[in-house]
This record gives sequence, structure tokens and C-alpha cells, in this order.
Amino acid sequence: MLQSLTRWARDPALRFGIRATISALLAFSITRVINAPLHGLWAVLPALVVMQTSAGGSIRATTDYVLGTFAGAVYATIVSLIPHNTPRATAAVLALAIAPLAYAAARNPVFRLAPFTALIVLLLAGEFREGPITAASIRLFEVAFGGVVAVAVSLLILPERAHSVGRRQAVIALRGLAELLPTLLSGLGRKADVEQVSVLQRGAGAAITALVQTLSEEEHERFFRLAAVEDLRPLSRTLLRLRHDLVIVGRACAVPLPVVIAARLTPLVAEAGLSISRYMGACAQALDKRQIPPPSETTAVALAACAFEIASMRSEGVTRPLTAGEVEQLFALGFAFEELRRNLADLERSARDWTRV
Repeated sequence: MLQSLTRWARDPALRFGIRATISALLAFSITRVINAPLHGLWAVLPALVVMQTSAGGSIRATTDYVLGTFAGAVYATIVSLIPHNTPRATAAVLALAIAPLAYAAARNPVFRLAPFTALIVLLLAGEFREGPITAASIRLFEVAFGGVVAVAVSLLILPERAHSVGRRQAVIALRGLAELLPTLLSGLGRKADVEQVSVLQRGAGAAITALVQTLSEEEHERFFRLAAVEDLRPLSRTLLRLRHDLVIVGRACAVPLPVVIAARLTPLVAEAGLSISRYMGACAQALDKRQIPPPSETTAVALAACAFEIASMRSEGVTRPLTAGEVEQLFALGFAFEELRRNLADLERSARDWTRV
């Protein structure tokens, strides 16, 4: 029972749901006390929208939200000085306000909220007997207030740091790569299942992409001195290179090798793939448990055996009857194995440095 409750309390999705709910309710309660317009909508909305999985993500989203609101409010206030007492004039002023802000939002996502804010300031300012400057100031204050509430909740209620989120993403990525490699290498002896390979490729790629995006959230935490001492950047770079290596392996293993080559190389390649897969899984477990990862010598030996066999076949003239495409396939496979050997050594080093801290 206790273990079930512990797993339940550690569920990132559940923790996020609790933080988002508390953030929205807290902003709503405070705005009701101060009798904000529209039941505090413009404070409650950002308090919910900017809430992210990690504290760094909430800080980044709040910063973007406030900057976008500020840009839209200031520009709309300036444009509102143009008389627009008729529907046609109002439409012209709206176009003049939205077009440049939409362009800015397309160029820089920080401004994606600016057109929306400008629209609100121009159309609703008169509804509450507010001038454009007053309406813009109130909207900006409410948005900033909601963002502050969201950041405070992110830091104080079941806090989740970006490096913790990144660590989980690195574990998922490593396990995805570990599952993907043997499937790719099986294509050397027989035609691989294209659909299965595609699903595994997308899964591993999505996990690494999410990890790279988390790095920007970690940078925001570092700016506010909230980040842990562990640095995810070396580990993320290594995982990205390993992902590229497996892309090369997938292209080299898209079609089976010639029989004379496959008979000598396939058993060694299968052994190397199994060794690498087990090693990636062991590194994923070490990161998950914050333990020192195992050494990568066994994978280096297995890859060296494959490289030696390829070199031996070339020196014996076995590769001479091959077509240019088959020679290119063998060369790409050897290149991928060499890159894998280097990057697996980097994986051991970066994972060891991260877990040692």
C-alpha cells in the first residue's frame, strides 16, 4: 500500500495537475478579494496557461507571456489614438494593430500573445469605461500577477526542476535507442519490419527532442539560481550523436547484405548490437537510480571485432565482386560502428559525471 502511494505521489502528470489546479484557484481567490473585472479572468488564465511541467518551464512561459502582453498593450495604446468611432475605422485600426504584431509573432514566438492583447485592449477598453492606457495597464498587471502566482506555485508546491524532467527524458531516450538498435541490425540478414523501425525511430527521436527543449528551461532555472549542479548538456549532446549514429545504421541496414558478406559479418554484428543494447539499458537504469554506469569496454570490444572482420574481408578481396551500392553499404556500416564506439565512450563519461555529482 505504501509503495503504491509513493508511486502515486511521484507521478509527474499527477503532480502537474495538482500544481495547475492550485495555481488557478489561488489566482481566482485573490482576484475575487480585490474584485477584479471579469472575475479575474486575465489573472486566472495566465496562472493556468504558463504552468509547465518544470519550474524553469513556468518561468520561461511567464516571461514570454508578460513580454508578449506588454508589447501588445503598448502598441495597441499607441494605435488607439487614431480616431475609430465607426465600424470601418475600427476595422482599419484593428488591421493596423494586428498585422505587424502577427508578423512579429511569426518571427519570434515571444510575441505570440501580442496580437491577442492588442485586440482585447482595442475592443474591450470602452466596455468598462476605461481609457486605452488604463485598460492596457490593468491587463498587464493581471497577466503579470497570474504569472507570478504560477511561478510561486511551481517553486513551492510539489516542485519539479527541469533537470529532473530532463533526466527522465534521457532515460526514455536511452531505452528507446536500446530497443531500436537490434531491430535495425536485424535488417542485415533479412528484410526488417519497416513499420516497427519507423515507430521506434519516432519514439527515440521524440524523447531526445523533448530533452533538448528542456535544456532551455534549465537555463532559466540557472539564471535564477534554481538549477541543480548537474549539467544535462553533455549528456544530451551525446544522446543526439547516438541518435544520428542509429540513423546511419538504419540506412546501412535497409537491405540485407550479400550472402558471402552476411555469413561472416551478421553473427558479429548481432552480438555487438545485443551488447550495445544491454549497455544503453544499463546506462538508463543507472541514470534513473542515480548510480554510476557500467564501463563500456565490452561494447568497444564487440564493435572492434566487427571492424576487424570488415577490414579482413577487404584485404582478402571478398568485397571486390560487390557492386558500388553494396560497397557503400558496407563502408557506411563500418563508419557507423566507429562513431558508435566513440559516442558510447562519451555516454559512459557524461553519465558518470552526471551521476557522480
